[in-house]
Amino acid sequence: MHRILRPATAVALTAGLLAVTVPAAMAKDGDVRRSGTCSANSTWKLKASPENGSIQVEAEVDSNVVGQSWSVVLRDNGVRVFAGTRITLAPSGSFSVNRVIANALGDDVIALRATNAATGEVCSGRLTFTG
Repeated sequence: MHRILRPATAVALTAGLLAVTVPAAMAKDGDVRRSGTCSANSTWKLKASPENGSIQVEAEVDSNVVGQSWSVVLRDNGVRVFAGTRITLAPSGSFSVNRVIANALGDDVIALRATNAATGEVCSGRLTFTG
């Protein structure tokens, strides 16, 4: 009897685990996400989401070093929509930039470029938002 219960228990546990983890891993409908590595050890993430006819853009750079100064530029179809300086914060040594931008007709090519003021490391990424 134990041999029959073990496979059945394993199937039930696996199904329960999938039911819990799959929805958490799925992106919100319409989200576009990209990520990558920078020219040294840092990483970048870029996300675009539909937002009431506009686009919510979230950019993040993670260097794992607190207190670094980064020059950041976000562009939409080549037009600068953000330029500024961000400092990496505790506890993770990362910073983020969040902007709501106009949703142009057709595709929006959203680009991130961040440069570390001290080390010269460059993070560069882009995504295409269709909406």
